[in-house]
Formats: sequence, structure tokens, C-alpha cells
Amino acid sequence: MITKLRQLAEQRKWSEVKAQAETAYGIRREPACLPLICLANIHLGLQQVARETGQLAEAALDQMDTAARVDMAAVYLLAHQFSKASALLEAAVEESPTCGLALARLAQCRQMQGDALSALALYRSALTAEPRRVQAWIPYLRLVMAELGKARGAEHTDKLGTVVSGLRKAYEQFEAQQADLSADIAAQWQNQLHGLQLQLWAQQGEFTRAESWVEEQAAQLGADPWCELVAGLASLQARWGQHDAAEECLRKALQSHPGNPILTLHLVDLARLQGRDQQAVALLLRAIDKQQDNVALWTRLSAAFLHRDAGRARKAAEKAIVLAKDQQAGSELPAQQAFQQHLQAKLALANVESDEQNFEQAEKLYKEILGEQPQYVPALQGLGHQELQRGRIDEAVALFEQLRAIDPVAGYTALINARKIPDDPKVLEKLELTAHTPSMEGEVRTGILFQLAAAREKRKEYERAFALAREANEASKKRLDYDPKAHRDRCARIRARFSKALFEHRQGFGSDATLPVYVLGMPRSGTTLVEQIIAGHSQVFGAGELGIVPQVIAGLQRWERHTGSGRNYPDCVDDLSREVVKGIADHVLGELRSFDADAAYVVDKLPHNFENIGLIKFLFPNAKIISVRRDPRDIAMSNYFTDYQAKHGGMGFAYDLTWIGEQLADHNLMMHHWHQLFPGEILEISYEDVVEDPEGMARKMLDYLALPWEPQVLNTAELDRPVKTASVWQVRQPIYKTSKAKWMNYQQWLAPLIGGTNAKIRPAPASDMVSLPVPGYLHAGVAALKDGNLDEAELNCKKLLHHLPEHASANFLVGLVYVQKGYLDEGIALMEKAYHACPWKREWRQDLIRACELAGQQEKADLLKKEPSTPDRRGAADPMAEPANLASAA
Repeated sequence: MITKLRQLAEQRKWSEVKAQAETAYGIRREPACLPLICLANIHLGLQQVARETGQLAEAALDQMDTAARVDMAAVYLLAHQFSKASALLEAAVEESPTCGLALARLAQCRQMQGDALSALALYRSALTAEPRRVQAWIPYLRLVMAELGKARGAEHTDKLGTVVSGLRKAYEQFEAQQADLSADIAAQWQNQLHGLQLQLWAQQGEFTRAESWVEEQAAQLGADPWCELVAGLASLQARWGQHDAAEECLRKALQSHPGNPILTLHLVDLARLQGRDQQAVALLLRAIDKQQDNVALWTRLSAAFLHRDAGRARKAAEKAIVLAKDQQAGSELPAQQAFQQHLQAKLALANVESDEQNFEQAEKLYKEILGEQPQYVPALQGLGHQELQRGRIDEAVALFEQLRAIDPVAGYTALINARKIPDDPKVLEKLELTAHTPSMEGEVRTGILFQLAAAREKRKEYERAFALAREANEASKKRLDYDPKAHRDRCARIRARFSKALFEHRQGFGSDATLPVYVLGMPRSGTTLVEQIIAGHSQVFGAGELGIVPQVIAGLQRWERHTGSGRNYPDCVDDLSREVVKGIADHVLGELRSFDADAAYVVDKLPHNFENIGLIKFLFPNAKIISVRRDPRDIAMSNYFTDYQAKHGGMGFAYDLTWIGEQLADHNLMMHHWHQLFPGEILEISYEDVVEDPEGMARKMLDYLALPWEPQVLNTAELDRPVKTASVWQVRQPIYKTSKAKWMNYQQWLAPLIGGTNAKIRPAPASDMVSLPVPGYLHAGVAALKDGNLDEAELNCKKLLHHLPEHASANFLVGLVYVQKGYLDEGIALMEKAYHACPWKREWRQDLIRACELAGQQEKADLLKKEPSTPDRRGAADPMAEPANLASAA
């Protein structure tokens, strides 16, 4: 009976294993049944029942024979209890050296413990003893393939022969056993063998052959297996740095299988890897439109919205939880898959709660997940990083130690991030090998390299630290969408727009509120420390790095797109009326007050707001601004060693020393401009002065804010508030001086930095920038048209067109006026011009159709009616709705 149960287990027929083993145990109380029942419960997603059965099995270990203990070792392996599994398997191998199952499981144990060489030897012994074990061939060949990638010359030839012959034998064994396997296991093994074949071709550089073979398999495989194969090929292309080819491969397959979740999720991974989060959202929404009940799509959508749109991230996570619950109750999916999707959905909601700083609720969810599956790596990571963010360093480290036991790479990198550097240099060497193992990122894993650079620096191995940081930055730059020239030109336009003339002609604009305080400066200049000091005051709330000002700018961009003005920020600021500026300022105040309704000040410490001081003072003339300075060489090295995990947007400069130097120069020029424009209104604070004289600098800042002295502001490490920036660890320490002059350890590599800093600044001239004498021409024109005052509407719009001849909305309104005045042909021409500039404006098309019909141009009207609706240029699946008015846009 036990032999038959083990055969069923090998075939992964877990429902039959459970039913028959429980029956046998009920009749004979045979202890050997217990590990098999436990394995079945685990694979069927019955985690609580599995734990109870596991306890019974563990209590009966002394009554089990060797084969049963080998089964029990499999239970321990699934529970990541490697020492227990290893002890049982070593004893079994000593007793029976040719037991293929014991050898294979011991190999798996060694592999999970990070000992690849021992695992390789054990798999080889297992397959020599029992060559029929397909489930041993697959990990064995993966390990040999990894060695093949590092081998050269004769060794490479030998290992290549091993892979080729081994893969052929594995396929032969699979085909011989396929009829006896469950459909799920047969599909799983076939997919894994196909993946090995693709990996072999990829390592040989035969991607064309691999692509052709995958296309041929379309006729042999079902939709999902074939899409898995395509996704596998795309993953390999990405691992070898061919990200464009991977994207093309996935998009081509999606044309045949629109909305396929397998293809979509891989394409989403590629998009997010390259910083294209908006594209990822659009892909997910299109796929969800075709498969509304797919849990994986909803959980990934929640992740894509995380940090960007908390409300939508929450809704997607909650939808995933409902769907996962339905799937667990139904029978459409294998139980283990349904259970995993349930965990993923709950994790998505926990991440949303954590991101919104609902820490107690997030902790509850993380712990519920770990209660259901104690070894669930994403939950350990999420809870650990939340504890670190909250300043609970010891609790975070304890969680990362648990993580290390399960996933050594994830655990050690998390511990390094918490400044717990491994004592054993061999650990760092193994991590470095892992960092050079290809992944979806490409040939190196930059996140691990950055952590290793930090670890080597902590060990004062500066040459090795810099080499690792340089490698991480160079690899990141390959996927980087950053243009230093465009950034420099944009800064020049900001200076040109926010000029003395603008503020003279827009006096009295904005809000006289004093609530906002902006702490800003170059990233890694000490803004977090400064914020921590002033946020320690009883009348100040430190809100961290807020995206409110960038959101205002994004809203202005959306509005200009909506109106078809052809302008962008900062050019468009001169068209903001007094009422609109007040409305935007009040909206910002509402968001700030939501943090603490009673605070005298709320601090936004987004460093890059140094570019936005003009807009800040336009909205809040009385806003307090603290500019933090630091030795630029220390700023440079700190940025160069920081993994921002954002290979796009504002932090793109940080991956190149020359770019950092240029950014430092841009920052200096920008701050010089603001000090000239707002003399005496911006407080400059030196980071070095703060660490040398904390009390003196704290008093200076509180005096600037007109606040009384409170000594607790110096207890920055004790401030009970979360920190989400790259300074998360540092701010939990007492104020220290060790970050001063760290650049001296790297001075021999600073030539590119110095070159970038000292290079002459030659931005593109802003001579094309139009300055409107007064704001609000379009609003006045719209209001006059609604009141039926056609002449006033025409006059206002023509004034605007005098300055901006291509302004689509102004052209359209003048066209409407002409039509209403009876000048049909002239009006239709202007309306057509505007509509062609903004073809997504459906209401314009309807007005144009009516005008054509009124003019007797029926053929043109009919063509317009047949014309398909054109989405906004941002894409049909863009979740951002067009704003109804400028106040809501900004």
C-alpha cells in the first residue's frame, strides 16, 4: 500500500494520495502514511491541516522506517527546515547509498542552503542510481547550465556535452512516463524541459533558432503552454540584455492571444523594470478587460498603482482578495495555486496599508499571511521593511534573519540594508556570484551590487566598494531614460518663467498661509536630518517626501493637454488667474492639514523641490523654505552608492558621476536665482554645521520659524514617525559625524564628477517663451460665450491667439463664434484646425458635425460621424481621466 502511495506522490496525484493514505492510516495507524498525508495537504493548499499532520508525523519519527523518513524530509524541505531535512536524508543515504529519492532530496536541500557544488554531485549520484527521475534531471541540468555559463575552453565543451546528452535523456524519461502523470504535472515538466532547451540555445547565442522553434511549437501546444514558452524565451532574451527583443517577442504573441495574462504579466515586468509604470498600468487594464476574474492581474495592478495612486492600489487589492476567495471556494484552479493567489492578494492589500502608513493594519495582514505560510518570503520582506521604516531596527533584523534562513540572498541583502554586515567574507563572495547571475534585469542584478558596495565600504574595502558601485550604475544606465541636456534646458526655462517680472505683474496671487515648510536641497544633502530636527518640535509635523508640488505640475500639464494650448510647464504659469492660483493653493493646504490639523507647520522635505521654489512662492508667498547644503563631493558619492530603484525621472542623474556633477552645478545656479528673486526669504543650512553644532543649528532653524526652543528636537533617533527615504537607517541613529568627508576614500575616481561640475553651462535659450500680459483669456472667452456675448468671447480668444496662434481651444471657440455669427466656412475651418490638433475631443467633433450640417456640408459631416473615436494621446487604457477644469487638474 505504501509503495502505491509513493508512486501516486511521484506522479503528483495529491488528492488520491490524501484519500488513500488517510484511509490506510485510519485502518492500520501506519506511521509511514503520515508524511504522505502531510505532503498531500500542503500541495492541496490545506496549510493548517498540514501543520497538524506534520506534528503527528514528527512525533512518530522513531516508529518510521528509512523510506518514511525520506518522505518526512520532503515535509521539512517544504517548511524550509533544512537542518532537520538534512539530518534525516544524510542518515538515509548512509544506510542506502543508491537510494535515488534520498540523494535527490538531499541535493535539493543543499541547493536551497546555497551549496550548489554539493547539490550538483548529489543530483549526479541520484541520476546514476535512478535515471528515470525527471524531477531530478531538471534541477541537475539547471545547475550544470549555470556552471556552463562560467566555463571556458575544454571545460565548457565537456559541460555542454553533459547538458545536451542530459537533456536528451530527460526528454526520453519524460515521454516514457507521461501517460502515468497527471495533466498538470505533465504540462509542468514539459514546460520546464522546454525552458531548459531554450536556455541552452540562449547560452550558445542561438536566439534565432530558439525563436523559430517557439513559433513551430504554436501548432503543437495549447494556448497557455505556448504562451508560457514565449514568456520563457522573452525572459532569456532579457537576461542576455536583449530587452527590446523580449518586448517585441511578447507583443507579437499578444497579437495572437490578446489579453493573455501570462504574456501580459511578463510584458508588465519589462515595462516596470524600465520605469514605464504608466505603460504597465495600461497593459494590465487591457488584460483585465478581457479576464476580469484573474487574481494575478489585479494584484499586479495594485503593485503598479502603489506609491502613485493609493486609492486605485487599494481597490485593485480588494478586488483580488474577493476573487481569490471565490477561487478557493470553487474548483477551477488547483488548490495550491488558489492558496498562493489568496496569499498574493492579501499581501497586495498589506502593502497598500503599509504605504498609506496604516501600520497596525498592515502588520496584522502580514502576520496573518505568515500564520498561514510562515516561510512566505514577500510577507517577511514587507513586514521587515515596515519595521525598519518605523524605526524598530531590532524587530526588522529578526525578520531579516528569518528571511535569510529561507532565502539567503534576499535575507543578506536586507540585513546589509539594515547595516548588519556579514562577518564572513565568503558570504559576500557568494552574493557577488549571485549578483552576476543573469535575471530579467540583464546580466547583473544591480540591487545586490549596490548592497555589496555598501557592505564593502563598511568593511573599509574602498576600491572594491567603488568597483561594485560603478558596475551597478553602469548596468542601470543601459535602461535609463534620462537626458542631462534636457534637464539643464528645463531648469533654464524655470528660471526664465519665474522671473522678477512675473511676480511684479502677478502681485497678490496665492495664499497667505504659513502652514507649509519646504526642506529641500540636493538628494543626500542632509534634508532628512534637518526635517527630523524641526519635526521634533511640538508644533511641527514632518510629513516626509511629499509629491504634492510635482502633482500640481502634472495637473497643469494635463490641463494644457486638455485645452490644446501647445504649452508645457513652466511656460503655462503666466496663464493662471488669481482665482485658479488660490484654488490650487487651498487644495495643497487641505492635503497638508490632513496630516495634522493642529500643527503650526507641516514639513515637505522632497529634495528636488529646489527646482520648484518659484512655483511654491507663487502659491505661498509666505512659505518657509530651508535649503540644505553639503560638501558636493560627499553628496556625489552618497548618490552614486544609493540604489534608488527608480531608473527614470528625477533621480536619473545619480547613475553617472558626470551627470551628478552637472546636477550639482544646475542646483547651484538654480539656488542663486532663487536667492536673488527672494532675498532673505530662504534659510541656508550646512549639513556639516548641523553635525558639528546640532543645538546651534537647531536654534537657528526654530528662530527662522519663529518657534520657541524645545530641547527634544535634538533627539532625532527617538522621533516616532516613519521614514521612507534612502536615509531610513541613518535617521534612526543619534546625530553622527562619520558621513563627513567620506569622499576622500574615493578621490582617485572623482575626475568625471569634477569635470561635470566645472563644465560651462550652455542651456538652450528660452527666447521662444511667450509671456502673456494678463492671465485668463481663455476662461474669459468661455464665460462670455456662455453668456451669449459673442463679441467679448471673440475678443478674448483673439487676444490669446495673438500670443499663441496654435492654441487649439482658442481657435475652436473663435470658430464657434464665427458659426454663430453666420461665417460658416471661416468658422468650420478654425474648428477643423483645432479638432485635428486634439482629435480626442469628442465634444468638438460633435460641434463640428453640427456646423458642417448647418453649412450644407453633409459629406464632410458623414465622414466625421464614421471616424472612430480617438483616445487621448496618453493611450486608450490611461486611467487618468481628463480634468473638468484647471483647479481639478492642478
